[in-house]
Amino acid sequence: MELFPEFKEEKSVPANKAPLADRMRPRSFENFLGQDHLLGKDAALRKLIEHDSGISFILWGPPGSGKTTLAQILARVTQSAFFEISAVSSGVADIRKVISSARKNLKSLGKRSVLFIDEIHRFNKAQQDAILPDIENGTLRLVGSTTENPSLEVIPALRSRCQIFRLNYLSAESIRAIMDRALADSAAGLAEFPVTISEDAFNLIIHFANGDARRALNVLEASCFLAMEETGDSAEISVDRVRSVIQKSAVLYEKGGTEHYDHASAFQKSLRGSDPDASIYWLAKMLAGGEDPRFIVRRLVVCAAEDVGLADPQALVIAMAAAQAVDYLGLPEARIPLSQAVLYVARAPKDNTAVSAIDKAMGDIEQKGLSFPVPDHLKDAHYRDAKKYGYGVDYKYPHDYPGNYVEQNYLPDEMEGVQYLPEKWRLDRKS
Repeated sequence: MELFPEFKEEKSVPANKAPLADRMRPRSFENFLGQDHLLGKDAALRKLIEHDSGISFILWGPPGSGKTTLAQILARVTQSAFFEISAVSSGVADIRKVISSARKNLKSLGKRSVLFIDEIHRFNKAQQDAILPDIENGTLRLVGSTTENPSLEVIPALRSRCQIFRLNYLSAESIRAIMDRALADSAAGLAEFPVTISEDAFNLIIHFANGDARRALNVLEASCFLAMEETGDSAEISVDRVRSVIQKSAVLYEKGGTEHYDHASAFQKSLRGSDPDASIYWLAKMLAGGEDPRFIVRRLVVCAAEDVGLADPQALVIAMAAAQAVDYLGLPEARIPLSQAVLYVARAPKDNTAVSAIDKAMGDIEQKGLSFPVPDHLKDAHYRDAKKYGYGVDYKYPHDYPGNYVEQNYLPDEMEGVQYLPEKWRLDRKS
């Protein structure tokens, strides 16, 4: 594996000292577990790699789903030089070093190069721009990995030069198979340790991993080490041992990235869809993931106005009360008024007249150019010279008429007769 000189020492950790998750990386498609939609026998990504298409990829998926391993397999299958950098700690200078090495490889050895950029979404526009020419001319084959939606975090010019593939969370069956393999592997795994693991402990690790193979192997390795450290002989990894390692169940939520927006979307759609159970679940998921409750309650207030609206105006009052309670109480107590308001909004009847009316009116003004001056009879007449200009002269004061109502036009003449509300929300003003 080719690396920058300054990275070689870091990567030369003896295999038996490297973390189990690193030691157990599969080296071929046949040993890769999960992601069958991409790597099955006739799947697109596998074919593109096996036929050495030269196409660059962006691998978008959750942690521990196999993105780095796939990049390494690609380099191995295509017999390419492999360069790996992290967008967290690298910059344009590091990219230029890779490009220089890749050019030398291509010119003197006729060998192509793969540049793997971990967390490519953390590169800014200038850094992403720096690799464009050499991807375009074939000097480099890029494999970028990201946990964030490339459509939001990767510049269009780079996306257009790459094929984007979405990796999924690994299934419980895949996690189980990966751990079974680690326990049986005597060369890189844990077979040399005389430990057994109870079925309940096994299931707990799978549950905790939440589709992340790295997390599962880390817990398995730590549990095995602690069991051997305590007994010095054969030992069983129990549920209590695993619990002592994991401490708290992992939550599939990253409040600063794509997960943040996806969960907010699921929350608001559940409210709009009048599903109180789903609404409470997504509320709990966001709170457990450390989301700012003020962000959550803002979504709730929007839904109370946009989706409940005139069907139950009290929903907005309750949502605003919850917003005030969040600031007044803070967590964990704020979860209670939040739950109350979420359940109210979810169960309330729905009507979107408020948002459709204002959006239609703003569309008339901003997109159709229907912006007209205020008619003279509606203009402010509370100053000495107003009537001299005819302002307010023909205005009819509704309270001077029976029923506090009188027919008159309140719109510009050019907009007369325009209506933004459906008939069911119109007042019978003549009665």
